[in-house]
Amino acid sequence: MSLAPYIRHLGRGPGRARNLTRDEAREAMTLIANGQAEPEGIGAFLMLLRYRGETPPEIAGFTEAFRPTLANWHGIGAAIDWPSYAAGRSRGAPLFLLSAKLVARAGYPVFLHGYNGASKTIRSALGPMDIPLCQTPEAARTALAKTSIAYTPLEAIAPRVHELLKLRDILGLRSCLNTVARMLNPSAAALMLQGVFHPNYRDLQMQAAALLGQPGLAVIKGGGGEFERHPEKPVTVHALQDGTPATQTYVPSLAGHHRLNTAKADPAALWAGTVEDPFAEAVVTGTAALVFDQLGTVDGQAKAEALWRNRHLANAA
Repeated sequence: MSLAPYIRHLGRGPGRARNLTRDEAREAMTLIANGQAEPEGIGAFLMLLRYRGETPPEIAGFTEAFRPTLANWHGIGAAIDWPSYAAGRSRGAPLFLLSAKLVARAGYPVFLHGYNGASKTIRSALGPMDIPLCQTPEAARTALAKTSIAYTPLEAIAPRVHELLKLRDILGLRSCLNTVARMLNPSAAALMLQGVFHPNYRDLQMQAAALLGQPGLAVIKGGGGEFERHPEKPVTVHALQDGTPATQTYVPSLAGHHRLNTAKADPAALWAGTVEDPFAEAVVTGTAALVFDQLGTVDGQAKAEALWRNRHLANAA
């Protein structure tokens, strides 16, 4: 019950080292997930992967190691899996939460989950925005049935993944668990949304999702690593649609030179209409439009803008 064989595969000298197969990755991460691996071995394993760079079969195998522990979350009724795992150091207000509310108002149950390191920005915004924070599958199921939106902390979904993510405080570097957490899709939703900060992770997550048989996926280079569109820049959506790869590029919807981390408008105040910020509102509607397009809406932007205008009406959808 040791990681040594897998570490040897990764760490042999030039010409002999190799990446793991999908089966090997699943076996190794299962040892880690079940608490059967030595702490020293876990550190060596994760840092060798960091040095070599993870492959799609490895990410698929690692994700498969944790998915059996998520069975209780599969039936909560989510249509969209929306992970949030960016560190938050390079972003402004979490405007994508408002986008998720718009999608939920259209009748698509959105399950948000995440861990953002030292940043408290995401979770502190939930209460003022009336997004239920749910600690159990039963609570999430109830919230999705009632309001079509729920957020659950990673530590409530996959405590072991949460523990491993926190090794960054000791090791000083991110690990493959940052990608695995995004790939968990605990609710088994048909559509997964992914935001990446570094474009090379885009293909990694696309190919891993295809190996896992995920039918719907949309990946963008988003604000601070979240699924959030910058309206003044072109954005390309890399997608799986019924398991088939597709891409779509969107031109900027606004002219200007804003940075997303300068968007400081309070999301709850934006939703309430007590403040107005055209740039922030374009972030919100533009991000929601990307989701609607993946759901097959004829004109996702028009739908998002209509929902935003009518967000205070009882039947805005």
